[in-house]
Amino acid sequence: MWFFILKRVLATIPVLVIVAFIVFLLLRLAPGDPAVVIAGDYATPEQIAAIRERLGLDQPLLMQFLIWGGRLLRGDLGISIFTNLPVTTLIGQRLEPTMMLSLVTIIYSTLVAVPLGVLAAWKEGSWIDRAIMILSVIGFSVPVFVVAYVLIYGFSIELKWLPVQGYKSPFTDFFGFLRQSVLPVLALSAIFIALIARMTRASVLEVLQEDYIRTARAKGQVESKVLLVHALKNAAVPIITVIGLGVALLIGGVVVTETVFNIPGLGRLVVDAVQKRDYPIIQGLILFFSFLYVMLNLLIDIIYTLVDPRIRY
Repeated sequence: MWFFILKRVLATIPVLVIVAFIVFLLLRLAPGDPAVVIAGDYATPEQIAAIRERLGLDQPLLMQFLIWGGRLLRGDLGISIFTNLPVTTLIGQRLEPTMMLSLVTIIYSTLVAVPLGVLAAWKEGSWIDRAIMILSVIGFSVPVFVVAYVLIYGFSIELKWLPVQGYKSPFTDFFGFLRQSVLPVLALSAIFIALIARMTRASVLEVLQEDYIRTARAKGQVESKVLLVHALKNAAVPIITVIGLGVALLIGGVVVTETVFNIPGLGRLVVDAVQKRDYPIIQGLILFFSFLYVMLNLLIDIIYTLVDPRIRY
């Protein structure tokens, strides 16, 4: 197991190098110049050239990549062009809101979607099954920002039950955090619940056709035990897989959700950096999310061995 973990951790290095190269190349080839943005509308070509030289943007692309890669090897993600703060500092400042929003969304989505999927499989073909599947299709089809604005209009503007925007840390005001998080979590979890519920239904349906399920029922075991102990446990691996893959959807949704609800997290930082063409922040954040995603997949592979003893590495 430890050899497998070490091998997977080492395998992240070429992945991150490829991601870094692609991101660097795409950002440099995209139209626009941060030196022009910094200089303003009335800057002369000489002033723009001076800023470009100060930022190192006048160097050949290969030289720029080697300089940036050398800093990465020392754990330095660079300095923000506009704030002059280290990218690692900016990520650290914005990490908590994004992590808390993502964590609450994953927990809430799993607690809601798995029972719904099991119920749909158990009541296959009934109106309950059809209703849950229709809700899943709606969850997939409606964009996150549309769900967010509908929730804001209904619960914040019309009913005035919940705040429209903002964020409070759970470490200073826990109940304030819960109140502020209700709408962002509901908006962000819609697609996640749809994904997990559909996969849970399909996996449990497949397991319910197995002989050992018929044997358990023939022995007179109660249906809840058949579903939760025999069916759900053996259908857990695909469900865990889709939860892990869904994190990629979650990262994309976090960017939109934090922008709509004005949450000062990494998603807002990405949007601000893209608008200003702040290369170091964009590159640093994409590398950070890539590393996070790879590590999460490693964690899921390890969880497989705990859920299904037949899996060994």
